[in-house]
Amino acid sequence: MHIRVKGKQAPRIEAPILVIAPHSTFLDAAIVYVTGFPSIIVRRESGMNPWLGKLINFTQPVYVGREDPDSRQKTISDIIQRTRSKEDWPQVLIFPEGTCTNRSCLITFKPGAFYPGVPVQPVLIRYPNKLDTVTWTWDGPGALKLMWLTLTQAHSNCEIEFLPVYQPNDEEKRDPKLFAHNVRNLMAKSLGIPTSDYTYEDCRLVKKAKDLQLSQSSLLIKIQKLRSRLGITRRKLEDKWLEQNSTIFSNFDDLFLSRKEFSELLGIAESDHELLDLFQLFEVKVNETSSFNLKEYLLAVILTNQATKKDEMTTIAFDCFGGKLDLKWFQYVMMLVYFIPKEQAEHIFRTASTNNSDYITSGNYKNS
Repeated sequence: MHIRVKGKQAPRIEAPILVIAPHSTFLDAAIVYVTGFPSIIVRRESGMNPWLGKLINFTQPVYVGREDPDSRQKTISDIIQRTRSKEDWPQVLIFPEGTCTNRSCLITFKPGAFYPGVPVQPVLIRYPNKLDTVTWTWDGPGALKLMWLTLTQAHSNCEIEFLPVYQPNDEEKRDPKLFAHNVRNLMAKSLGIPTSDYTYEDCRLVKKAKDLQLSQSSLLIKIQKLRSRLGITRRKLEDKWLEQNSTIFSNFDDLFLSRKEFSELLGIAESDHELLDLFQLFEVKVNETSSFNLKEYLLAVILTNQATKKDEMTTIAFDCFGGKLDLKWFQYVMMLVYFIPKEQAEHIFRTASTNNSDYITSGNYKNS
């Protein structure tokens, strides 16, 4: 592997953090060697590898648990502590995109590297090869195939470029997202590629939508996108609330909240425009007052979170209500899962129900 280095790496005293992009392949790990083995931000699972984990531990890494709602705050705290410390810690190396892309653009930078408000050195990675045998993304060849294809080449080229240290201004120090946004724009300009507001969470949503055979415009995916942007997914707020209110689906009645009550439930400012977007998806008029249908929202979240394939979603819905659904909730579930209009859903309901009952059971539905 031919590695060409452009520019000069700044010492820790000038730039405690190295920001690396674009991230597209496992071969990006070469930059750890080139930069003198700085501390890396890495998934906890990687450190458990019996061989690679030993090398990772050597760098004194900061481990991240993506599924742990408290891990994010601990990671940020560790980064701040290390980068502001007077002790001789190594530089911290971060891939702020948080996932691999195909290098056609820079996706949204996670703000973790920018919370300390200290100078960062942007570092670019390029692979100027005739054949691309390295890009490892969500859809595409797996790691073993890419390794084999790379090994069949006489050599592979990698170019690492150190840009000048970026000094944040006072506004950027106060706003990590602005700091991240401006550094990303600078790096994209140097690479000659556009930026995209795509995120790691969006990648997960695309995969989830594919598994559940849902379009990106479906209500279930819209809900998940807004939950992700509001940080609700990571904190698992609905799961915690449902644990405390386990009887919420014991009847077919609706449950309504005002916008203020909904805001307080999620711990998000009432003025947040994305919270308003989420509120409007389930907004109804109750006694001429704008209200949020909490029960419909929670059922939609449960169906998306718990199902691994489309047909499981109806089973989960029946289970939530103790094995049966009335006409209104059956119509709602059919609309969410199969996009079936109310009239058609009612026909299915009447056909499946026994003796014109007010509800149908899971068994009635499966046998219809």
